[in-house]
Amino acid sequence: MNAQTSTWTPAPTSLLTDHYELTMLQAALRDGTAERRSVFEVFSRRLSAGRRYGIVAGTGRFLEGLREFRFEGPRLDFLQRTGVIDSATANWLAEFEFTGQIDGYAEGEAWFPNSPVLRVEGSFAEACVLETYILSVLNYDSAVASAASRMTSAAGSRPCLEMGSRRAHDQAAVAAARAAVIAGFTGTSNLEAGYRYGVTTIGTAAHSFTLLHDDEESAFRSQLQAQGLGTTLLVDTYDVEAAVRKAVELAGPELGAVRLDSGDLAVQAVRVRELLDELGNPDTKITVTSDLDEYAIAGLAAAPVDSYGVGTRLVTGSGVPTSSMVYKLVARENAAGDLEPVAKKATGKGSIGGRKTALRRRNAQGVATHEIVGIDTVPVDDGDDRPLMQPFVRDGELLDGWTGPDAVLRAQRRHAETMAELPRAAARLSEGEPVIPTVLES
Repeated sequence: MNAQTSTWTPAPTSLLTDHYELTMLQAALRDGTAERRSVFEVFSRRLSAGRRYGIVAGTGRFLEGLREFRFEGPRLDFLQRTGVIDSATANWLAEFEFTGQIDGYAEGEAWFPNSPVLRVEGSFAEACVLETYILSVLNYDSAVASAASRMTSAAGSRPCLEMGSRRAHDQAAVAAARAAVIAGFTGTSNLEAGYRYGVTTIGTAAHSFTLLHDDEESAFRSQLQAQGLGTTLLVDTYDVEAAVRKAVELAGPELGAVRLDSGDLAVQAVRVRELLDELGNPDTKITVTSDLDEYAIAGLAAAPVDSYGVGTRLVTGSGVPTSSMVYKLVARENAAGDLEPVAKKATGKGSIGGRKTALRRRNAQGVATHEIVGIDTVPVDDGDDRPLMQPFVRDGELLDGWTGPDAVLRAQRRHAETMAELPRAAARLSEGEPVIPTVLES
């Protein structure tokens, strides 16, 4: 992946929200509480499906969208025409611009139960209206990144390639590609992700291209002439062994790779590797696709596979399509003007009041041992701890480095460093407790 300057501008984002965000706003404007200083936090009460860690993704996409979170023109007319808001609320929204502070975990960072993934501080009004948009972005992107991290961990040094666009909503496909690359995937088939974020795009041909031609040889010849000898030929449209022989006959030892997309991938990979070597193509690689997930990738660890193409299971979070993150008010200005903690007490859905800050506690070997979350206090570094909260927005101004292609590169590095820091148990695919416990300090 190479950093680049993208000219892409997000579409307006202000109506990517729930109706009740604006009815709450309207009521707060009427009763005079809308301007009370408030602190909201994004967190999850638990990891999903017995997983041992999660990976943060989507913060950069949210910050890009925040610049376009404006209420104007037809959108404002729609809200008034349909009775969602009154004229006083419309006047307030027409002037809306976020002026507060946003901090949180860097993209690519691991998160655990009660990690303060994002903290939004400002008036109740301006923080409230962001809730749905923040959660819709972080919940999906972090689910994909968490699944992708498990896949790249299972793959070891073998590259993983994202190929799930046709299995997702068009814009979700772009988000999934970005999240996958953050968590270690080396490329994507999605061209819009390449344009927006500078990620490497990949792709050669599908079965339909082979079926278009009168025979497999004609299809292979055409692809080799168009894409060069280093291309990847799909060899399982008809007979795999015959296709491999024909591919080598046409391309010789410079053939880049062959792709397997069906059948028993482990058994086929062994036979194809033997055949390629027998035919004098020891450098021709084997890539496999076909509904892979982290478990299938782990199961192919002993097979002579060089790379993995992952689609459906990745863009659906490998069975966990959301991160179960919530956005809760944890502190607000009271009638006396003092900031005080507030918390929800509902059974099974409680929250913890107070403004949070976090660090990752590490032992003498640099291995993470605890997630330390301070409540209305900054946790004390015991010698080798790493602060987790990063500043993203100050007084409404977006800080440099957290959006666009550069942010994806930065997040890739953060993910690699984070995974190297976690205990080895993080690589286990079996269900279990979080790989490190969260400790709350006040």
